[in-house]
Amino acid sequence: MKPEVYLREELKAVLAGRSPFDFFKMVEGDIYRDKEGRRTLRFIAEGKRYFVKYHQGVGWREIWKNLLQARLPIISARNEWQAIQTLHRVGVDTMTLAGYGETGLNPAQRRSFVVTDELTHTMSLEYLGEQWQHNAPSLKSKRLLIDKLADMTRRMHHAGLNHRDYYLCHVLLTETFAQTNTISEQTQLFLIDLHRAQQRKRVPARWLIKDLASLYFSAHAVSLTKRDKLRFIRAYSGLSLRFCLTHDRRFWHKVQKRRDALMAKWQRQHD
Repeated sequence: MKPEVYLREELKAVLAGRSPFDFFKMVEGDIYRDKEGRRTLRFIAEGKRYFVKYHQGVGWREIWKNLLQARLPIISARNEWQAIQTLHRVGVDTMTLAGYGETGLNPAQRRSFVVTDELTHTMSLEYLGEQWQHNAPSLKSKRLLIDKLADMTRRMHHAGLNHRDYYLCHVLLTETFAQTNTISEQTQLFLIDLHRAQQRKRVPARWLIKDLASLYFSAHAVSLTKRDKLRFIRAYSGLSLRFCLTHDRRFWHKVQKRRDALMAKWQRQHD
């Protein structure tokens, strides 16, 4: 298998002809993860900050363990860079690719990497609930955020992409939100952590339900009214509420049921 490699021009200069697989395996920086054959870190090169995810090869034992647990093993960074490319194509803000590569036929020993520019001056929406419990947003800000999240989710799903870890902690926005507490038309939301994403021509209903329920669960600290939930459903579906609540009623009931199961599990762990 001929290695597949893309490097932006400034990274080509940094590597100066060295193997990118060897370089990104050994590059030093702030390590965020280093286990199960995957290493994630932030590094600086020529004054510019990047994130790299390097996959060394997980081995057959790890692959079989995941399969026996009915989980798809993550054996390559390809998922992530292809998901990033798809999101850019359909107008969803996400990370910017600086490089990627893959080599090796054996799935247990395949080496790969993905490099992205660091998203600077951003914060996670994970802190939204805590902030809004102490400082309630304007109705306009709340509605705009619901619309933006629904639009992001709809575009992703319509492109045949499901996230598999679709929680508010994987959505970033500019850190000025912490001071202003305001969402405007210009506010950008960035979707990150795409290494488990799946792509098909069409996302099966069970995976749509998983993404939607996960997002809904992760907003449990936010005071959502019935009107808020209906607003999201209408914006996500692009259909009238009458249609959603009749023809798609079973689908949204399954989303609610899965969210409730996630909530019950979370409550047991925190009792």
